[in-house]
Amino acid sequence: MSQKRERELARARYERQQVRRAERAQNKRTRNFISAGIVLLVTFMVWAGNNSAKNDLAKPASTKSPAPSISASKQASGCSQIGSARPNNVSFASVDKDTVAGSTLTLSTNCGGIKIALNKNAPKTIQAMTFLANKKFFVGTICHRLTFSGIYVLQCGDPAGDGTGGPGFAFADENLPKATEGGSAVYKRGTVAMANSGPGTNGSQFFLVYEDSPLPPNYTVWGKITSGIEILDRVSTAGVQGGAADGRPVQSVGIISATVTP
Repeated sequence: MSQKRERELARARYERQQVRRAERAQNKRTRNFISAGIVLLVTFMVWAGNNSAKNDLAKPASTKSPAPSISASKQASGCSQIGSARPNNVSFASVDKDTVAGSTLTLSTNCGGIKIALNKNAPKTIQAMTFLANKKFFVGTICHRLTFSGIYVLQCGDPAGDGTGGPGFAFADENLPKATEGGSAVYKRGTVAMANSGPGTNGSQFFLVYEDSPLPPNYTVWGKITSGIEILDRVSTAGVQGGAADGRPVQSVGIISATVTP
């Protein structure tokens, strides 16, 4: 099989999985909407129904359950073992409009530190990521998806841990890469971009590119890895569970902390 055909097949698999994830996310949002409607009827809080549809940088909602702990026992890859991992269910209604975006995001993981220089050409995105980091939204979450055939990314930031979770708000795309003549764009090694389930559905999930990857130009580029990319190399070498080319990584990666600096 030619390398070009292999890339085309990889892109097709990636896009099919994005569609399936979008369907699961939509079903989850529908269930949440119905539950919220019942609560509103019981408590007569009709005014809250107007606010529920907003995505306008309002104040955050309250938090939920605590994050999982990560133990210090070493694995062969040089990563620490994640102990009693469970999803981080912290959720917010929207981004605080007063959040001041930083310039560097540092992810401390059980496999080491990853520094990301934030891209000022994606101001709404880096404001959202700064907000979530400051609120400790990412603490205890895992990187739930690894791909390494044609497309080479590690996907993180999902509080559900299965590709369906988000922060409770969504925001528009920005700083999209330019498409090539073939209709795709090359996301270079070290690129950090938002994962989504369609236009304007950015939330908290993002992916880290560890090798140049051709993808549709539909994903907001908001950062570049400046140190720690060798962690992704080690994780990718361990592969995907079950020997697949796309799925949960064999080497679990958990975020211990996420810190934004000016």
